[in-house]
Amino acid sequence: MNVLELFSLKGKVALVTGGAGLYGVTISTALGEAGASVVIASRNLNRCEKVAKDLRSKNLDVVAMPLDLSIKDSIIALKDRIVNTYGKIDILFNNAVARKGGSMDIMTAEEWEEPMKVNSTGLFLCSKIFIEEMVKQKSGSVINISSIYGIVGPDFSIYGNTGMTNPANYSFAKGGMIAFTRYLATYYAKYNIRVNCISPGGLFTNQPKEFVDNYIKRTPLGRMANEDDLKGAAVFLASDASSYITGHNLVVDGGWTIW
Repeated sequence: MNVLELFSLKGKVALVTGGAGLYGVTISTALGEAGASVVIASRNLNRCEKVAKDLRSKNLDVVAMPLDLSIKDSIIALKDRIVNTYGKIDILFNNAVARKGGSMDIMTAEEWEEPMKVNSTGLFLCSKIFIEEMVKQKSGSVINISSIYGIVGPDFSIYGNTGMTNPANYSFAKGGMIAFTRYLATYYAKYNIRVNCISPGGLFTNQPKEFVDNYIKRTPLGRMANEDDLKGAAVFLASDASSYITGHNLVVDGGWTIW
């Protein structure tokens, strides 16, 4: 097969949870540009519809649907709607994330637990429910969006006096996601279902200058990620170009984790 055909997603149906978020828009755009029919879903349907409308204006096949990962029935309803509309689901991007809480000294048990309804239980249920459809098809690709902070501990010095920090439960959830990726990859391999992970570094979103300067100094490639930096990784793991890759964590961090 021609190498460009290996990267094509023409005829594929993809779901991106949290598809209107920072990484979600980039991933959804990339999948659409590669030819997939893309569903973006989150609790904020209005925001998803706005993103979907913008991407459709660029001749991409993108629609918005509602999803609350903390509610099992919502996940099932989304699965049923996608299957009834498209007849299948080929690609699942577990991208949605809930953030709440702060550093260890101020975080409460309630702040620790609440995001886990999405980041842990929601991840489990969404994977289970959508992979059940892939099992019927004997094919599928699942990509989980983790973080460099699922691999290494936070460097708190980069936050300086900005008031920014990294919540303790975020590192816990993202590290667990990488391990869960390997579990799913092993468990569902016999059904020709691949499960991989992407761990991005920091994406530039006009953060405070002090933070950006510190981050850049800490990164071998000397910059934060831009909106295009995840596109190649997303399409690669979703497409047949990675047909012999499963259980892998692809780190896209400008070298952050190599020292």
